[in-house]
Amino acid sequence: MDDAPELRTRDGLPRTAALVLGTLALASAFIAAYVGALHKPEPRDVPVGVVAADRQAQAVMAAVRARTDTIKPVGYDSQDRAVAGLNDRSVYAVLHSDPGGGLTLATASAGAPAATQLVTDVFTEASRQAGLPLQVTDEVPVSGGDPRGLVPFYLAVGVVLGGYLASTALGVSLGTSPRGLRRAGLRIATLAVHSVLLGVIGAVLVGPVLDVFDHNVPAVAVIGALTAFAAGMVAAAVQAWLGLLGTGIVILLLVVLGNPGSGGIYAPEFLPAFLRGMHRWNVPGLATDLFKSAIYFDWRGGGWALSGLLVWVVAGLVGLLTATVFHTRRRAARAGSARRPAAHG
Repeated sequence: MDDAPELRTRDGLPRTAALVLGTLALASAFIAAYVGALHKPEPRDVPVGVVAADRQAQAVMAAVRARTDTIKPVGYDSQDRAVAGLNDRSVYAVLHSDPGGGLTLATASAGAPAATQLVTDVFTEASRQAGLPLQVTDEVPVSGGDPRGLVPFYLAVGVVLGGYLASTALGVSLGTSPRGLRRAGLRIATLAVHSVLLGVIGAVLVGPVLDVFDHNVPAVAVIGALTAFAAGMVAAAVQAWLGLLGTGIVILLLVVLGNPGSGGIYAPEFLPAFLRGMHRWNVPGLATDLFKSAIYFDWRGGGWALSGLLVWVVAGLVGLLTATVFHTRRRAARAGSARRPAAHG
């Protein structure tokens, strides 16, 4: 009786068990990250600009800070600088006095509608208690097709997903580590072409097809392509070094922690402390910020996000190429060791 199938089954049990336990761990982390971060947002230190010399606005701001730590005042030396801070998304609103004796709260809902609404509610109540009329303006409103301001985030999630799935598909079909620099170059080129196509498709879908954004279609396409390529290269590099384990790590970084930590669903100030700064370095957060900058803010405040995505692309390229060289030399050394006994026999 042939025992080979049974032996193969037994030999495969540890690998199967590891895969099942790995998926269980990822799913558990997914639940913990999403539910833990998003089930009960507790905003803290939401930045609002105020001019230092504006005594009336400063007095209302001080009264708000005495009651709650929800708002964090950010001082500016002039109204022009405060407005610049609003436009580059350093602050979610600017409070200033009116010539008529009241207050104006200038907001930019495209930055984060939930944060804008919170700030509006807080200062509406504060101005009422101070007996001052408050006028609220929206200097950078969201699109009519994007009333909750979530489309840039969903678009970022889609292109990030496409990028790392493309890399994973190539790893499954061709091996996680390319056999030589030429094949690594072909993999990079394949991911680049895939990224460009995905960026164009995403821009067309949110533009002409779904009519969410009626402008900046080329800019959306470029950002989508860059994001997909960054995600694909990061995945390719990690998978080239760590194999199947690398796929789990990529999912953990780009999805399990990356999506809730991106600040796309809730502004960073609404998230738990350990996730608040993540949007400034993870791929989904950088992509969400850059989409918002291009679509709503005329590229203002997008320099950091663009630089971050380019750094991830370069890191992915270096990681994939160095892993390819390392594994190629390792395979050559093993092949040489296997031939030596035969030569002396």
